[in-house]
This record gives sequence, structure tokens and C-alpha cells, in this order.
Amino acid sequence: MQILKGMNAALIGSAVVAVGVIAAPYYVDLFQIMQLTVFAAMAVLALSLGFIWGYGGILCFGQTSFFGLGAYAYAIAAINFSDSTPAIVMAILIPVIFAALLGYFMIYGGVSDVYLGVITLTVSLILFNMVNSTAGDFYKIGNARLGGFNGIPGIPTFNMPGNPDYILSPEQAWTVTGLALIVVYLGLRVLIASTFGRIIIAIRENETRAALLGYDPRFYKLITFMIGGAIAGFAGALYINWGAFVSPTIFALGLSAQIIIWVIIGGRGTLIGPVIGCLLMQWMVTSIGEQQTLDANFILGAILIVFVLLVPKGIAPTLRDLVLARLPAKKSETAPSNERVKA
Repeated sequence: MQILKGMNAALIGSAVVAVGVIAAPYYVDLFQIMQLTVFAAMAVLALSLGFIWGYGGILCFGQTSFFGLGAYAYAIAAINFSDSTPAIVMAILIPVIFAALLGYFMIYGGVSDVYLGVITLTVSLILFNMVNSTAGDFYKIGNARLGGFNGIPGIPTFNMPGNPDYILSPEQAWTVTGLALIVVYLGLRVLIASTFGRIIIAIRENETRAALLGYDPRFYKLITFMIGGAIAGFAGALYINWGAFVSPTIFALGLSAQIIIWVIIGGRGTLIGPVIGCLLMQWMVTSIGEQQTLDANFILGAILIVFVLLVPKGIAPTLRDLVLARLPAKKSETAPSNERVKA
């Protein structure tokens, strides 16, 4: 019953947000629409780590590996096919395959959580250096030149499915990205409420007990890792649609750290938390970047320290606990008056 109430609340909230997404272009100027588009794309990326870390218990320091692979896969496919539909499929498929191979050797190889984080971080560094060394005409896939540290410019953006000649406007691209964020969020809510979701949470809480109950923790962890890779790759495609450009900096360690910060600040173990953390921090970075007085990295570091010390659960769980703490108090306040009425 509690799960159904939570899903109903999520559906109602998502419907309200969806209306806001669709209406935004009529009330917000183009510059802000472009900013909102990249914020929403990065929020999808935050959800990918929020899911595998918060619910699967897998701390991946290299989520940018799948994000970057999805972005490059989309860019290469879009240039060669001149159509964004198969490009989006490739942006999801390539990271899933990579996550399956990497996750299999790590998870089935018995790599501990700490070393898993180190390995994924190292993989991001390797991919960054590999892609950074692809300058020159020799490094190309079909018609797409990888470009090395210069990246790939002029990437075809989203078009209407089945009609490559119909290129979506920035306002339409925002609507697609905003609705995609809502769909990913609701999809993960349904997945977590399912039997699979309950199993991965049980494995996170006590892996030995779950194994004794007949579940293979390695299999469920691998599937969780792959789902996170697919979402991150999809986020990469959404991000490319915003700027029509990709470079090796998409694999940078700085972005990997930011994703972890988003989840910590928003609240690990929730889905809305990473979204809140991402949107809040992205807005702050953008606002700080408009002036030269304060350093953005210094401010972000200070905020992270404050949250770790004072709000260790994150924004979403803390607000939830405050609301739940108020409910019994209200009941207890009304109890004496009711008793007096009866008397």
C-alpha cells in the first residue's frame, strides 16, 4: 500500500512537472531554455549513479566512461546515418555492452567495492587518453573523424523519428530532454518497486543473506551496473544534442567527482535526490561563472564539506524525515482536545 501511495505521488508530481516542461518555452527565453536543456541532460546522468550507488550499493567513480561512450557513439552514428534515431540506440547500446564486459570481470572476479571504484576511475582516465590521441585523418569511423583533443564539431542534433530532414528546434529539444528525464525517473521508480528492485536493495543491505535466500548477488549487481551504463549513455546523447559538439573532456575526472557530489548533496538512496542535487549545483556553478569574484571549485568544495558534516543524509532524505517527524506531532497535539470533547 505504501508503495502504491508513493507511485501515485510520483505520477502526480511527474505530470505537474511535465506540464511545466511543455509550457516552459512559452514563458522562458531561448538562452534559459538552452541552460535548462543541459541541466536536464546532466540530471539524467545523476540518476544513473543515484540508481547503481543508492540502490545497488555500487560506487562507480567512472560514470563518465559510459556518459562519454554514449556521447561519442551518438556523434559517430548521427554523422554516418544522418539520423538521430539509430544514433540514440547506439548511444545506449555501446555503453551497455561496455558495462557488461567491464562489470563481468569486476563483479564476477570478486573485486571489492573499493577496488571497483578505483578500476572505474582508471577506465575513465584510459578512455580520456585514448580519445585524446585520435587526432588526424587516420582516426575516423566511417565519415566521422574523431578529432583527438579538438573533438567532433557539427554533430547532427535530434530530428523527428523517421524524418531526418525535420530537425528539432532548441525549444523542441528541451521538451524532449525534459520529458526524457521524467520518463527515466518514473522508469526507475517502477523498477525499484518491482521484485528486481527489492532484490538489489536486499543485496545492498546484506549480500550474504540474499545469497542464502537463493539469489546470485553477482548477477543482480551486473544487471544493475548495466542499467546504470545505459542511462548514462542516454544522458550522453541528450548532452550532445544540446551543444552539437563532443570532446575528450567529457571523460574528465572533474565531471566524475561532480556526479558523486550531486548524489551526496541530493541524497543517496533516493531518486529525486540526485536530480535535486544536480540541478542545484549546476545552477550555482552557472551563477558563479557569471562573476569573477568567487572561484566555483572553492564554493563547491565548501558546500560539499558543509553537507557532509551538517546534512549527511542529503537534501531529499532530510526533508522527508522532517515531514515524517511532524506528522506524529500533529496527531499528538490534537489528541488531548479530542479527549476533552469526549469527556
